[in-house]
Amino acid sequence: MSVTTAPTAPPVRIGKAALGALGMLAVATGALESVVAPTLPLLQRELGMSPAEGALLGIVLLITGALITPVAGRLGDRYGGKRVLIRLMAVVSVGGLVSALAPNLPVLLLGQVLQGAMVGALPLSFILVRKHLPAGEAKVAIGVVSGLFVGGTLSAGPVAEGLSRHWMFALPTFAVIASTVVLNRLMPPDPPGRSEAVGLDWPGLLLLSGTLMTLMLVLSLAPDLGSRPLMLGALVVLLAAFVTGWIAAERRAASPMIDLRLLARPAMCKSSVLTFVVCVGTSLAVYLVPQLFAVPADAYGFGASATEIGLFLLPATVAATLAGPLSGIGARRFGSRAVVTAGIVLMAAALFAVATVHTESWHLVIAKAAISLANGLCVTAMVTSTAISVDPGDTGIATSLVLVTRVVGYAVGAQLGGAILTAGTPPGSGVPAESAFVTGFVIAGAVTALALLVSRTMDKGVKE
Repeated sequence: MSVTTAPTAPPVRIGKAALGALGMLAVATGALESVVAPTLPLLQRELGMSPAEGALLGIVLLITGALITPVAGRLGDRYGGKRVLIRLMAVVSVGGLVSALAPNLPVLLLGQVLQGAMVGALPLSFILVRKHLPAGEAKVAIGVVSGLFVGGTLSAGPVAEGLSRHWMFALPTFAVIASTVVLNRLMPPDPPGRSEAVGLDWPGLLLLSGTLMTLMLVLSLAPDLGSRPLMLGALVVLLAAFVTGWIAAERRAASPMIDLRLLARPAMCKSSVLTFVVCVGTSLAVYLVPQLFAVPADAYGFGASATEIGLFLLPATVAATLAGPLSGIGARRFGSRAVVTAGIVLMAAALFAVATVHTESWHLVIAKAAISLANGLCVTAMVTSTAISVDPGDTGIATSLVLVTRVVGYAVGAQLGGAILTAGTPPGSGVPAESAFVTGFVIAGAVTALALLVSRTMDKGVKE
């Protein structure tokens, strides 16, 4: 592999207008990503989906994101963050329009696949921030962008019920298009990084695709495969084969999609493990809470509409938005380990609390807000410390590794939540047993608490 570095002029320091444009795009893409979560009960009713199919709809976008994110990070490091970001947003816009026009579940799934490219916008944004700002300001800016990405969940419910489910995808898509145009005008181009005389790692991408698809298939079919151990065993063997093949392909690749040597660094490994575990717990709550709100009031739920669910989730949206900058400031002042530990303790406590007490709507509102705040603190601290600790030319791929584990954690948690509710639904009934929700929250709390074992061993290199 021949590697050359093109001579480039020092990057231009970006001003508030360009940062504002980047923030606008983060809000728009975050709104488009978060459309499904608060309106999932409505979509299940309109499209006749089971809880497991609803979980699949919720994670298709995340699977695509897990595949696109390292590719986007690698290309951003190589050709420049702005150049790749603008092209990526074109794909996202097409996906949003497909979702808006979708007449059925298969077409909607296709739209979500294309929309999944938006997850790659985060490492590209981090590349721009890292190249145009000094390290201290970059930490806070990365936190702000990460926090703004989670905004926008409030609008989906009212739009879906006041207009239609089609408009709840169309409106944020129009916002993405407008934000991309503004960003293209205001953001100065960033110099390209290393120029590598090799193409993309297609074998690694295909094998990672097979790994993720097989993993999601195992999780989604787990409740039905209990009585068919041979089929379950075959899928597990297939999953192991994909994982083994992917590792072998990445080791042989001249320019691997995910550099396993980078992932093997203790700081990167611990950041990825922590992010995965925390996001599994978060995703279970993200899936279960709206479902519990939608359970009929004459059972044990609240019979909430999509609009009411959006209102109930508003404090969580605000908390998640604030968590980004708070995490950036906290990491700069106290270190990432302190921020992550505080977030894990808060999240585990909230999950165990909501498993015990969930008879009033405000119980769920407060618990979901605490979980969103804790998740934002943890993930942003991990991404920020990773972005600042590596060489500038590796910012995209390094943050992509953390974001991929975030996406996989969310996907695993959502599928696990769908499997728990499916298994806990009595035959002939469309309402899961209350014990299924309790089980889900307890599992989420236990998984999250395990992250404390990793956070306690975080190296000072990560903390600083």
